[in-house]
This record gives sequence, structure tokens and C-alpha cells, in this order.
Amino acid sequence: MKFQRIALAIALAASIGAVAAQQQPAQPQQSAQQQQPPQLSPEQQQQLQRQDAEMTRAAQQVVQMIDANRVGEVWDMSTEQVKRMVPRDSFVQQITADRARLGAPATRGNAVVSRSQFQAGGEVPEGLYINVAFPTTFANNAEPVRELVSFRLDEDRVWRVSGYSLR
Repeated sequence: MKFQRIALAIALAASIGAVAAQQQPAQPQQSAQQQQPPQLSPEQQQQLQRQDAEMTRAAQQVVQMIDANRVGEVWDMSTEQVKRMVPRDSFVQQITADRARLGAPATRGNAVVSRSQFQAGGEVPEGLYINVAFPTTFANNAEPVRELVSFRLDEDRVWRVSGYSLR
């Protein structure tokens, strides 16, 4: 079953993400100009590459579910924060309307993976996030649109869908 494969891929990626997050040294707050990426060992770089590949596969499965009009199933496997913030019907209606306006996906480019960490008290629930963005061309829009699938590392150390957007 496709849902089980997504859950498995997300669960596998969680263990890699937990290791990678623990191994990255804490950096003092610096301005954007002064920030330098942390120096990672070859093993850490390999872990991040594996995690990027796993999360990209999970994101591809999510967008394929949306392509197949299975938006409600995406909400069903979302993090509890999403479920509390956005009712299922609203989630389904918004994504369905956005996709209807753009038409069927024509091409999806290579994924770009990024990571974010949010502190308590902000607009985004506290936690560690992985975002997978695809430049996607749709039938009714000649210019590529950024199709973004976000995952949050939940308290049980499982990555779950935390958002889908088109920009």
C-alpha cells in the first residue's frame, strides 16, 4: 500500500535526521553575512545525502497522491499541528482549487531540499523541518511554479507532512 511506503520512508528518514541534527554543532547567532555552514564529516555528509534522497522520495509520493486527487489522504498522514490548524475539508478544498486553476502537472524538475528549525512562539510550530521544492510546470501555466512539500520531525521522532504549497 502506498501510504505504508510513505510512512516507512518518512520513519527511516527520521532516524537519519535525528543523528544529523544531533551531530551538527550549535552555532552562535550571527548575521546572514557572517554565517558559515557547519563543517561536516564525510559520514555526516553521507547521512544528509541519504536523508535528502529519502525525503525527496517521500515528497514525490505526496505530490503523486495530490496529482491523483488523494489530497485528503495527505492530510490524514499530516502532523497533529496541521490537523489542529487546518481542517481536513479546508486543506482539500484549497489544494484542489489551486491545482484546478493550474491544470495537470506537465513537468517536475529536480528537487531541492532545505532544512529549517523554528523556535516556540512563532507563526510556525516549534520544531525541525525539511522542505522539498520542485520546479513544476502545469498545463495552464507556462512558467514553472515552486511546488513545496514540508515535513516536520514530530515528538515521536517520525517525519510527517506539515504542508504543501504552490508559489
